[in-house]
Amino acid sequence: MRVLVTGATGFVGASLVRDLLALDLPVRILRRPTSPLDLLGADAAQVEHALGDVTDGETVRAAMRGVTHVIHVAAVVAFGPNRRAWMRRVNVGGTAIVVDAAREAGVTRLVHTSSIAALGRTAHPDTPIDEDAAWTPGPANTAYAVSKRDAELEVYRGIAEGLDAVIVNPALVFGRGRTGEGTQALADRVAAGRMRLAPPGGTAVVDVRDVAAGLIAAMERGQVGRRTLLAAENLAWTEILSTLAQAMGVAPPRATVGARTLQAAGTLADVWGRLTRTDAGLSRETARTASAMHRYANDRAIEELGLTFRPFAETARWMAGGV
Repeated sequence: MRVLVTGATGFVGASLVRDLLALDLPVRILRRPTSPLDLLGADAAQVEHALGDVTDGETVRAAMRGVTHVIHVAAVVAFGPNRRAWMRRVNVGGTAIVVDAAREAGVTRLVHTSSIAALGRTAHPDTPIDEDAAWTPGPANTAYAVSKRDAELEVYRGIAEGLDAVIVNPALVFGRGRTGEGTQALADRVAAGRMRLAPPGGTAVVDVRDVAAGLIAAMERGQVGRRTLLAAENLAWTEILSTLAQAMGVAPPRATVGARTLQAAGTLADVWGRLTRTDAGLSRETARTASAMHRYANDRAIEELGLTFRPFAETARWMAGGV
C-alpha cells in the first residue's frame, strides 16, 4: 500500500500526512518545487516527493505510478474577484486530471476532499444540510462553492467510468496553520483584538485533526460514490469568535454587524479589489454567506465511518497554544 497525497504542504494536507506516517504507510506527495514545507516539518524528510502540479497532466500521471491510494486535497480557496479563473483551473481542471490519471493508473481508491460549500446553500436555510442535499443554483453559492461542486461532478464522472472513489466534505476547518492563511488568519485577528464585530450568521466547524482522521477513514471504509460530511458543531459567528477570544485571553466581539451593512462593506471590498488587483478578507460573496445561519448534519460520519469530533472549545485552546 502506498498513498499519494496532493496538497500535502497545505493546512489539511500536512495534518493528513502526519497521520498516514503514524500508521507506517509509505507516502508520496505531489507538490510544486516552490511549495513551502514548514507545515510538514520533520515529516518532509519521511515522504517521497514528486514535483509537479495538479494542473499538469504529465506530472500527475508520473506521481501516480506505483501508488495504490490517492487522497486529493489540493485546492484553491478564493472569494475575491481576481483569482476565480485560477481557482477553477485548479479545483475543477486539476480534479479532472487527477481523476483521469487515477483511473488510468488503476489505483485502488481515490479520496476527494470537497467542502460543505459543494452541498449548496440557500439564502434562507431552515433545516440542516446533509450529504443528500440537492444543489440549487443561486447567489447564496460562492464561486468557490460552484468550483467545488463542479469538481465533485468530475469525480462522479470518474466513478461512472470505473474509478473507485469517495468524497469527503469538511466544514470550516480550524487548527494550527500558517500565519495569514485560512482560519489561522481569522484567529490571528482575534488574538490581536481586531475582530470587534461578528457577522450575523453562522456555520459548521471542524478540527483539522478530525478532517485528517475522516479522510483516512473514508479511504479505508467509505462507500464508493458516497459523500461524508465532516462537522463537529454548528455555531453562530458570535460563538466562534467569542470561543477563540476566550481561549486567547482577549475581549470577545462587542456587537453583531447588520447583514445589510456587512454586505455593503463586501461590495466595496470587491470594487477596491478590482481596482487594486488584490483580494481582501471580505468580499460580497463572503458577506452574503456569513449573514445566514447554515447548519450541517454529521450523522453519516459518525454512523458509517465511526468518527468522533472534538468540541470547538478544545480546538480553540489548541490554536491558542494549549495541548
